[in-house]
Amino acid sequence: MSYQEFEALAMPLMIFALVAFMGYIVWDLAKKSKAGRYGTAVLFTGLGLGVMGFVIKAVLIGQLDV
Repeated sequence: MSYQEFEALAMPLMIFALVAFMGYIVWDLAKKSKAGRYGTAVLFTGLGLGVMGFVIKAVLIGQLDV
């Protein structure tokens, strides 16, 4: 397995692991701060928007490189 193949496999997995870990951190923060349903939804919306921005950026860069 070459370095490029390893990187192509490892990068998406590590990004998913990082997002999942951030989701756990947000959930734990909401639980410890007793944020309630609305507060938890706001926290996860913020995390989701950040992830969505990352995905949109990757898609745009992929489209512009064509």
